[in-house]
Amino acid sequence: MNIKGSIALVTGANRGIGRTYVKALLDRGAAKVYAAARDTASLADLAADPRVVPLALDVTNAAQIAAAARTASDVTLLVNNAGVANGGDLLRADVVQAARQEMEVNYLAPLALAQAFAPALAAAGGGGVINVLSFLSLAAPRGSVTYSASKAASLFMTRGLRAFLAGQGTRVVATMPVQVETDMGRNLPEPRLTPEEVVAESLDSLENGVDEHFPGELSRRAHTAFTADPKGFQARFLAGGAQ
Repeated sequence: MNIKGSIALVTGANRGIGRTYVKALLDRGAAKVYAAARDTASLADLAADPRVVPLALDVTNAAQIAAAARTASDVTLLVNNAGVANGGDLLRADVVQAARQEMEVNYLAPLALAQAFAPALAAAGGGGVINVLSFLSLAAPRGSVTYSASKAASLFMTRGLRAFLAGQGTRVVATMPVQVETDMGRNLPEPRLTPEEVVAESLDSLENGVDEHFPGELSRRAHTAFTADPKGFQARFLAGGAQ
C-alpha cells in the first residue's frame, strides 16, 4: 500500500517509536493520523499539525478500543506500537502479574485492535497493519523472558493475522528491531538503533510488500547469528553472553 494519502492510527503515539511514526507518516504524505495515547495532553505538540487527531486510548480497555474504532472508522493503516517491558528475574515474587501485563499490552491488545479495525480496513480496500514487535520475539535474554514470551505470542498472532486478512487485501507487517534509543530501551546495551531507523524501514517494508523485517544493521546481524545457530544463540542469551 502507499503511505501517501493514507489515514493511520498509531498506538503509543506520545513518545519514542510511536511519536516517530506519527511524524514519519506526515512527512510521507499521510492525509490524517490518529495519534492514540492514554493521556491526550501528551500529544499537544503533535496536534499542532491539523492532520493529527489526538485519540484517548488505553489499549487494554475493550470499551475504549470499540470507541476508537467508531471514531476512526476511516482508518486505512493500523500501527500497533504500544508496548510494555517489565523485565527482572523469571521467578521473582511479582512475575505473574508482570507477565500478565506484558501479555495484555504486547499480545492481546494488538489482536483486539486488529479485530476492531479489520472491517474499516476491508472497507478501504485492504489497507495495512504494522505490528511493532522485537528481535526478542525469537530469543529470550535472561532478564526479559516474560517480555520475549509476549512478543513471541504476538509474532505468531501476526502471522496468523496475515493469513486471515489476505482475502480482504490487508497487508500485515512485523517489524523486529533489537535495542532502540527510547525511554524503554535506555538501559539496554549500546549501540542502539534510532527510532527513525526502525520506523523508516517498517514503512518501506509496508510499501514494498515485505512481511517481516529486522530494521538496521544491528538487527540484521542479530537475526543472521540467530538463524545460523538458534539453540546456541538462545543458550548464550540466557547466560547473558549474547547481545
